[in-house]
Amino acid sequence: MKMYEAKRNQNHELIVTVSGQPLDLRCDLWNHSPTGFECGYGGSGPAQLALALLADCLGDDRNAVQLHQTFKWAVVSKLPREGWTLTEEEIRQAVDSLESTERRS
Repeated sequence: MKMYEAKRNQNHELIVTVSGQPLDLRCDLWNHSPTGFECGYGGSGPAQLALALLADCLGDDRNAVQLHQTFKWAVVSKLPREGWTLTEEEIRQAVDSLESTERRS
């Protein structure tokens, strides 16, 4: 199971890894923030993080693009700015919940 982890470096940049390896920004899918990831609010850095997390975890670029803004507000905007960990299972559970809510709407 994949483990996603974020920590701040000495320059206060958010460094995100997946199972110990750098998480790809995925600017090829949508270029919200070419300078990096962020969390704890609803801006462009959190949007890029949401997209990258979903693309990596789901392995489905189309679905990641479709869901990333909703996932940003539901999950990424609430992550602590100083650092966090998420499991693949936690991300998939959040996606299942978001998809279920969208189907009921």
